[in-house]
Amino acid sequence: MADPKVRADRALAPVLVRAFDESSGDDPRVRQYLALAISRLDPPLPPDAVATLSKGLSDSDTGARISAICALGASGDPAVAVTLQPLYDSDDAGVRKMVVYALGALPGEAQVVTLRTALQDPAADVRWNAAVALARHGRDEGVPVLGQMLDRSYVEQTVKREARQDDDQDPIADVIISGLRAAATLKAGALREPIQNLSRQDRSLKVRQAALEALKMMEHL
Repeated sequence: MADPKVRADRALAPVLVRAFDESSGDDPRVRQYLALAISRLDPPLPPDAVATLSKGLSDSDTGARISAICALGASGDPAVAVTLQPLYDSDDAGVRKMVVYALGALPGEAQVVTLRTALQDPAADVRWNAAVALARHGRDEGVPVLGQMLDRSYVEQTVKREARQDDDQDPIADVIISGLRAAATLKAGALREPIQNLSRQDRSLKVRQAALEALKMMEHL
């Protein structure tokens, strides 16, 4: 699915959707994989894809439900927001996080109230997803939360995973960079000073580069 030619193959989408439909009751890991593969396809999805994926929202396996939510968010169908919004009431923070992410990816305004509510979620990464999602919709209600995402000390206290020397993944930097990109999209002047500080002082070269790119975007938007 990393190959653009594969993602753009119009013959692949119906096959994956049919396989997902026929996998009901199978190993949840298979359904997770199929849903995530569908989420990587170039839009538009086949006409029956949304209805088929929606069946996965009632899977007993949490991971399979989360994958179905992700795929529905990638569908590009604004009507999906109405289906996903009630799932934000889940007790599972992972489900809420993916619901908020998916709502941010979908066009339309029907989901804005849920995204605003998610800014007060008890789970930090759900709040972060909500702020970024609102920014994708051109809305600035999440700017205070974006400010928290740009505060390395705050993020370090919240994100418990540490980057390993033999691993390119740096979850703390990833949070900060997501906040930087969202702030740049909004041209959030209130965050210019922390962005400038990150561009000069952050220990991560990736963060400093992202901060410089954010400042450049804010100057030219």
